[in-house]
Parts: sequence; C-alpha cells; structure tokens
Amino acid sequence: MNRTRAVGTALILLACRLALAGDATPQPVPFSLPRTVVIGEADADDSVSQPFPAEVEGTKVYAGKKVTVLDFDSLPQIQTDNYRQAFSQIPGLLVSELSNASLLSLGYRGIGDPHESQNLLVLKDGLPFVVDLYGYPTVYYAPPFESVDRLEFIRGGASLMYGPQPSGALNYVTHEPRRDRQGALRTQHVVGSYGLYTTHSLADGTVGRLGYLVSFDHRQGDGFRRDNSDFELNGGSVRLTYALSETSRATFDFDATAADSGEPGGVTLGSGAGLLDYATDRRATQLQYDRVRVQRYVPSVGFERWFGESTLFTARAWGGYYERYSKRQRNSGGSAFGRVDNLVDSNTINTHRYHSFGAEARARHEWEAWNGAHTLVGGISTYVADSPFEVDRGATASADTGTARQRSHRETVAGSVFAENVFRFGRWSLTPGFRLENIHQSIVETLNLDKTSPLLSDSSVDHVPLVALGSAYTLGRGAEAYANASQGYKAKTYADAVPLANNTVVGDQLEPGRTWTYEAGLRGRPSDFWNYDVSVFLVDYDDRFGSVTRGGVTRVENVGRSINRGIDLATELDFIGLADRLHGTRHGEDWGALSIYANASLLDAEFVAGPLDGRTPQYAPDFIVRTGLIYRLAGRLKFSFLGTFVDDHFANDNNTADFQIPAYQVWDLTAEFTVWKDRAKVIAGLNNVFDERYWSRVRINGIDPAIGRNVYGGVSLQF
Repeated sequence: MNRTRAVGTALILLACRLALAGDATPQPVPFSLPRTVVIGEADADDSVSQPFPAEVEGTKVYAGKKVTVLDFDSLPQIQTDNYRQAFSQIPGLLVSELSNASLLSLGYRGIGDPHESQNLLVLKDGLPFVVDLYGYPTVYYAPPFESVDRLEFIRGGASLMYGPQPSGALNYVTHEPRRDRQGALRTQHVVGSYGLYTTHSLADGTVGRLGYLVSFDHRQGDGFRRDNSDFELNGGSVRLTYALSETSRATFDFDATAADSGEPGGVTLGSGAGLLDYATDRRATQLQYDRVRVQRYVPSVGFERWFGESTLFTARAWGGYYERYSKRQRNSGGSAFGRVDNLVDSNTINTHRYHSFGAEARARHEWEAWNGAHTLVGGISTYVADSPFEVDRGATASADTGTARQRSHRETVAGSVFAENVFRFGRWSLTPGFRLENIHQSIVETLNLDKTSPLLSDSSVDHVPLVALGSAYTLGRGAEAYANASQGYKAKTYADAVPLANNTVVGDQLEPGRTWTYEAGLRGRPSDFWNYDVSVFLVDYDDRFGSVTRGGVTRVENVGRSINRGIDLATELDFIGLADRLHGTRHGEDWGALSIYANASLLDAEFVAGPLDGRTPQYAPDFIVRTGLIYRLAGRLKFSFLGTFVDDHFANDNNTADFQIPAYQVWDLTAEFTVWKDRAKVIAGLNNVFDERYWSRVRINGIDPAIGRNVYGGVSLQF
C-alpha cells in the first residue's frame, strides 16, 4: 500500500473516533482495514491534520467534493477577531471586515451580500449556529479561535450534507476533552491596541468513562473608531462525553453567549458640510448611540454507536433561545451616507427572538458488491423555529425602549431526507447524492404603523429537491483528480416573504434561489513537505432575490441570473522538509518546518439576465491572493507572516461609484513562544504591519473603514 493510501486509510478511521472517544480500546474496522485508532484532538494536543479529509468521516461524505481543511495547530495562536489570518489558507473566502470586529461577515465567489454571512452556512461541530436556519440565516456568534481545532470548508455538495446556503458550508471543529489525565487547567490573557483585552480559560480531563471540558471566553475593546465602536462579549461552554460501551457514547454540549457592540456608522469620500470625509478622519463616528446586543443559549445532546463492524449510527438534537436587539438612530441609512447633519433625534428599536429546535439522525453502512467496498450514508432532519419580531420607536436617539410600531409573528417548520453513496471501483469512486427539503413558513403582520398599504401575511410550503454527483480518481504519487456537480439553494427569508417597508409587496410565486455548482480539480500530498489543490469552477445562480419598483410600488421578486466562474489554486511547501528529501538529511527533527504557502481565487462573475444584466455581482473581486511564511518548531516556537491581497470590487449589485471598494493588501505578523514546556507560552502579534489604509465593507450608511496597524501580546498558562 503506497503512502497516499495509507494516509487515506488512517483518515477514514476518523469516523470511528466519536464512537471511541470515551474508550481506549481499538474497535474493529470494516473490511479488515488496519486497526488504527484516531481520536478527536484536545486543546493540549499540537498535531496538524492532513489538508484534505478522508472520503468518509463519521457519517459525513467528502468523496469527490472540494474541501479545504485548515488546522489551527499549524499556526501561532490567532487573536479571535482576525479572520484574515484564520482563513489564510482557504482560497477565495472573503472577509468583509467591520471596524468593530466582534461580528462575522463572510462571502464566497460573489454569491450574495456577505453581511452577517447570510449566504454561507456556518456550523460548530456540524450544527448550524446561524440565528434562524431558513428565515434569518445571519451570524452574531462564532466559536472563539482558542476553542477550535480546525476549520473545514465544503463547497459544492455542502447543501446535500447540511442544507442551505448557496456558498457552501464552513464547519468549526472544536476540541474534545483531553484523555491523558483527570484534570488540567489552561488560561490565556491578551491585551492590545484600542483597549483590547481578551481571556480564554478552560478546564478539561477524563475521569473513568466521563470526559469533560468547561471554558469561559471574555473579549472587550474600545475599537479604533473615535466613539461607539466598543464591544464586550462573555461566553461559556460545557462539553461532556460519556462512553456507554466500547462501541457507543453519549454527548452533551451547552453554549451561552452575551454580547454588546457599538455601531459607529460610515464615512464618505465626499467633503462638505455635514459629511464625514474619509480622507480627513477615517476614525470619525457618524452614529453615537447605535448598538447591537445578542444573547444566545443553546444546549445539544448526541448519541453515536457502531452496530457490528459495518454500520455507524449518529443522532443529535439541539435547540434553545437566541435574541438579537438593536437600536439605531433614525435616518442612519439611505440619504445619511456619511452624514451627521440629517439624523433624527429618535431611534428604531428592533427585537428578534428565536425559540428553535433541531434534530437529525444519520446512518453509515459499509457494503460490498462488484468486487468493491462501498459506503452508504443517509438520514433525516427536522427544524422548528418560533420567531416573534418587534419594532419600537424610541423618543430619543439613545433610548433603550419605545412605543410599538411593528409586530410580526413568524414560524418555520422544516424537514429533510438525504442520502449519498460512495461507489468504489479500484482507483475510481463515484458518489451520487440526493436531498429533499420541505420548508413551511408562516409570517403574519399584526401591527405596522409605518405602512399605508394593507398588512401582509404569508403561509407557504416549498419542496426543494437537490441532487449531486461527485467523482474521484487516484492517480498515484499522492495525487487525486476530482469533479463535482451539485445543486444548492437560497431559501426565502422572512423579510423576502413579508417586506416591512411601506409600498413594498411580494411578487407571485416567489421561489427559492437555485444554484448549480460545477467543479473539477487535481489535489495531492506527494510528500510530508508539499501539498497542492487546483480546480476550475462555475456557479450558475438563477432566481436570485431582488426588488423592482414600478409606479411607486416595489415588488420583491425572483430577478436575474449570474454566472460566476474561475480558478482556485493552493499550495504549501516546507523548505526544510524539501532539503531533507534532496540531501538525505534529517534537519527537520531539530529545526522544525519552514513553509511558504500561496493560494489564489481568480473570479469572473457577471449577471447574464434580469435588470442587472451585464453588471458584476457585489463582493466579487477578480482575484483574492494569500501568501506567507510559517515556521513551526514543535513544542517551542511558531511564527507566521501572512499576506492578503484583494482586487477592487463593488459592494452592491448596481455597481455605483459610492459603493466601490479599492484594491488592498494587508500583512499580519504573529508569534507564539514556549517559555516553559507544557506550562507557559508568550503570544504576540502585529496586525496590518504596513498600516494599509483600506476598507472592505460599504453599507447604506457609508464606508466602514478597516483598522490600521495594531499590536497585541499576552500569555498562556497551563496547569
């Protein structure tokens, strides 16, 4: 068996880790594969995962899909809010940076507005952490980087694994309880520019069959804008694992988060009375009182069991409460683009409340036929959300409460069935897949004093079938060719189904937006010191949501179609490993690894039908390039110098001049040094090393400048 197959075999056995996490006894693996046991990584572990997942891990199928794995152990400890560094080795993932970096906004391949990551499904250990999976798929929470072992980014075919959205799925895989001792404690404290202070503390261990991990996360800062860009977040989590037997275990997780963030508003490139000119003062504040406050409390339970040597069953259920509260000074958008002289001394207070429940059951079965070993994975899921929405009018710009203006009752009930099968014929695999989403939404306006038109209500059922076909062929010397064609979709949100604005209605037969993603590529890991992944892609996005105004009435409709095509390239090369191979030396054992990495996403995106025909979709730069150096000396030192280059692009689909984002390049320097083995580390970083003046985000209230050069440092202690 060559090296590639050996590595692939070991990774496939990751599927066993959940069933074995609470037990140290190796379990038999189907079809007499070598009995290698790979368990989930603990916080104290420092091993780096392979850059590509196995064909099947647990009850998830990756065969034939474009997937990037970024193991955080390969980098120095990243400050939680620097997403440029976190996504440094994921080609094409665009970070729309807020001047208040406590929230997460991501986009990919020009598929929709990255605001609050509403076109990209984000998950923690396979469970979505968006506010509402269908009706309000936005992000106001993300796991702290200190708790994350690795990131998995799945492109085409992600909708078959998890459901919406059309840009793929980003899964944060967090740490498991450590198994080598009954108890351990680690605490990290970091201070930095603009009043930054963060701390992350955890206790974990395994006592008998019970594993536990308890953590607390606190982040606060003033932000770099002059006023009202401060933020504070307090969060905690509990993870318990219990080995019921040698082949099964139960899990319990609980996340709690409370955050309060200021919104300083935008600036403009214009100058004159009442305008906040970017060139004069990019730190200026437009909005003194606007805030966003979030509370999130989500428990989940899980069960995993192997039945015999060929069948794995997993089941999970989760739910809880999510509240999103915002207060915004009136006229802070539209004509207030960078202005401070036409704001109204009252505010709009929005309160979203979400009571949700979700559950899924998956099964994996290994079977043999036609002289080959094949894998079938299938399951069912359900999701229920009760989401009342309130809008109040505050009597002053800083009011926390007000009088009722709008009330809506919103509900979602959804269910899905899905299946994929990996057929293997020697070096070739073929993976067809199917998913059927059934979505019932009900929205009823009970009060809207801002409307002269009648109140609206909507009750609809959408049945969304999705299909995919993936294929892979092992070429030898660590190389694999892969291809995938898959459907995705964008469910209509509550705001699409029942617009809240006056004189805005919904067109007939509003359908979910639909995508076809085609991708083909070549990836490989010919040796321990080099890996690469090159692919071409095309995304055909039809029935995009939009609005058309005729005769003073705005209609929300399915408008337009875009074709987004391009090339993704990624590689990493360890110079010390290469020198050892060329000269037959073993310097890597003493000197570590010095890697250069580079990745690029080259994109050509254009609307080809509808009222925007010929324009470029928003947040679709012609290129995103990332490159840098990473040095790793196991157990002693990690150092990285990471660069991000983004071409100019537009922040709206109309491609208007005031929504243009010029090209920018940013470099970040980070280091982690162990001063006392297994006891103490020093962490430091210099972000935006060359003090690039840029912005990567424009909203209706103006340009949101990105932070300039800033520094941080801290210590991590372990007991």
